[in-house]
Amino acid sequence: MARPTLYCATLVASLFVVGCSGSARKPHQAYIPPPPDVAEAPPEASVTDDGIQVLVLEQGEAGGEEPTPLDIVEVEYSGWTTDGTLIDSSIKRGRPARFPVDAVIPGFAAAVVHMTPGDKVRVWIPAPLAYGENPRQGAPAGPLVYEIKLLAVDKSLRTPDNLLAPPPDAERTESGIVYAVMREGSGTERPESTSRVRVHYSGWQRDGSMFDSSVRRGQPAEFSLDQVIPGWREGVQQMREGEKTRFWIPAHLAYGERPARPGAPAGDLVFDIELLKILN
Repeated sequence: MARPTLYCATLVASLFVVGCSGSARKPHQAYIPPPPDVAEAPPEASVTDDGIQVLVLEQGEAGGEEPTPLDIVEVEYSGWTTDGTLIDSSIKRGRPARFPVDAVIPGFAAAVVHMTPGDKVRVWIPAPLAYGENPRQGAPAGPLVYEIKLLAVDKSLRTPDNLLAPPPDAERTESGIVYAVMREGSGTERPESTSRVRVHYSGWQRDGSMFDSSVRRGQPAEFSLDQVIPGWREGVQQMREGEKTRFWIPAHLAYGERPARPGAPAGDLVFDIELLKILN
């Protein structure tokens, strides 16, 4: 399958400028004041094993699930240097940010993995867990302070628990593809073998490693079905717009046991595919 090359580069290993997907834009605030204790955490702040200090401002509903480093989160946040200078704010931009937890600075990630949806915290992050004392050009130096509200957790990047064993009610095609519909679509038409489609997808190998994901990049992929692996071409033709399906694709309908293309994944593959739109 031809892989798209669009990446959310502004978020990889940083959280200074966010350019990833987010919810609908809201009226933004012209000024985001720093918290009164921006220079030093108050005594009631707790200290985590990672070395960040955390003050809980709001608690979400009981029973919520904490994200893992592989999950995508949607958050509202603002960040300051300890002298009160605003360095970044999703609130100022007027929309929440959405990104993989493991794609941001370590201190921010360490805070988020202990939150549940609805939680709001203020965190004091030491320089080694931010950008350091002598960071790359344009990044803030020294310790940083963030206010973070966790809005939602997207768990679709977690390795499927049925990776090696499809559920008993999964369907099987004559060619050997196994599939299970995860969410029914609302469309009435199905793509043809040469249709161009817009999709979100993630793919895993048999050992559970993810090798590609448009969801992680935050950008849907578009391509013609006559340009992808046979398992994709056959599988997507069975889908309707809005449908999300998990496919177990045998090696001979993917890249083979010994792929000729450098970097292509070998063996049987599992894909989660969401058909967003049939373009033509």
